[in-house]
Amino acid sequence: MEIKLNALMIRAVDYGENDKILTLLSAEAGKISAGIKGVKKPNAKLKFAAQPFCFAEYILVRRGDKYTVINCSECESFYDLRTDINKFYAASAVCEAANALSFEGSECAELFSEAVNTLAAMCAGEESTALINFLARALRLSGYGLTADKCSECGKSLIGVDKLRFDMETGSFTCAECGSGAGASRVTYNVLRKLDGKSFEEDFITADGEKRALRLLREYYAYKLNYSFNSLSEYIRLF
Repeated sequence: MEIKLNALMIRAVDYGENDKILTLLSAEAGKISAGIKGVKKPNAKLKFAAQPFCFAEYILVRRGDKYTVINCSECESFYDLRTDINKFYAASAVCEAANALSFEGSECAELFSEAVNTLAAMCAGEESTALINFLARALRLSGYGLTADKCSECGKSLIGVDKLRFDMETGSFTCAECGSGAGASRVTYNVLRKLDGKSFEEDFITADGEKRALRLLREYYAYKLNYSFNSLSEYIRLF
């Protein structure tokens, strides 16, 4: 039986001498693993289908519980993301997060749309803000959303407060006096508020704040999903 999917290639693993196993994220069928034959050969017809960030219409054949890619029509290669090292690791972090938050056979149209739109935004401009936005939105779609609001313990406004904490269990900020979570910076808090459309302190929107926000998101993903985000760690190192 043949199946057509509009899908984003989010992971590829070598299999045998010339084959790969692809992880495809689709709107229609969620996440699917599919073999693709001969793509490691220099002149392979479907070599592009196994490239990072390939967005295409994949045609799969199903035999039992296994899928094989038999054809592919590219919609967008996101080529620019593969020629800039910072963009490459930021885009790879998007794919890692999408992989960690999706499940085979489960519908994930919104996550798929967010991932594709984020890669397009990274191609068109600066990647760090797009990455933070995606990581926060993807968490919310998956039921792990974090909030940069008032203190979750006492209800006090945290605007203007220098010492904060972040509770990994609830995904919320608290006063330093109220909470028992890890210390969090004022710039991190304000960057996340800005991206969430809330009021923020303009003087605390900095590149360092974005880097700190990415670190917090990495730790929160690791805590909630027990997943090591290698691409995100590398992007933070390069930031």
